[in-house]
Amino acid sequence: MEKAATFTARIARDGEWFVAFSPEFPEGNGQGRTEQEALDSLRESILLLIEDRREDARASLAEGEKLVPLALA
Repeated sequence: MEKAATFTARIARDGEWFVAFSPEFPEGNGQGRTEQEALDSLRESILLLIEDRREDARASLAEGEKLVPLALA
């Protein structure tokens, strides 16, 4: 069975909120009233960053280049 790529998250309490950051994706962050909500928010932020970068890559393809899936397991 293949395993999905795993990243790390830093979680801290900020008043009534929890905030989460990932060292591997410094532009991403999440927040929530619980640690789980903050992690879910961070996960969504990272997925949006990846999709945005994928769109940038598609837009910058030179003639004859193509994008192919690359699974990390």
